[in-house]
Amino acid sequence: MKTNELKALKNELSIKAKSGLDFIIAACIIWFAISYVWTLTATTYNKSILTFIVGGPMLPLAFMLSKILKTNWKIKGNPLQPLGLWLNFAQLFYFPFLIFILLANPDFFVMTFAIITGAHFFPYAWFYGEKAYAIFAGIISLGSMLIGINVENDKMFLVPLFTAICLAVMGLIIYMFYKKKRNSYEMPN
Repeated sequence: MKTNELKALKNELSIKAKSGLDFIIAACIIWFAISYVWTLTATTYNKSILTFIVGGPMLPLAFMLSKILKTNWKIKGNPLQPLGLWLNFAQLFYFPFLIFILLANPDFFVMTFAIITGAHFFPYAWFYGEKAYAIFAGIISLGSMLIGINVENDKMFLVPLFTAICLAVMGLIIYMFYKKKRNSYEMPN
């Protein structure tokens, strides 16, 4: 496969899937909800369990948003398309770290979850040709760690709040670049 062919396939993915904007908006909503969970007066262990529960609707919410935003999850004829799903599932292999933190020190659970969430965005910078994914992978991961190790337990809601705000900003940037890309590239039939 030639470089131009690969670039055309990536551009097609980026435009037809709107660079994963449906997932970013869904994640933003979920992380705002997680932020609320961490304001509750429950134990950190119970808040961690609630965080798992609140995160459960991520895929159905992204699917619903894909219908509203008219994004395509399946792009026939594009051999790169299945890679997006595989990149998303790769995040699940970090969940043993979450379980370990849940059992060993649940005070840092939400910080660890935010770091994993941020870091998993990095390969999407290449996949969609969107630098915002790489930049925010670092900002979310490093920022969540810095907040998490510097605030008291009762202020740990700042980690998911920070993550949600970052996702909102990233979503806006991705949408702006999507519009620019959509207007400047010709789509293959």
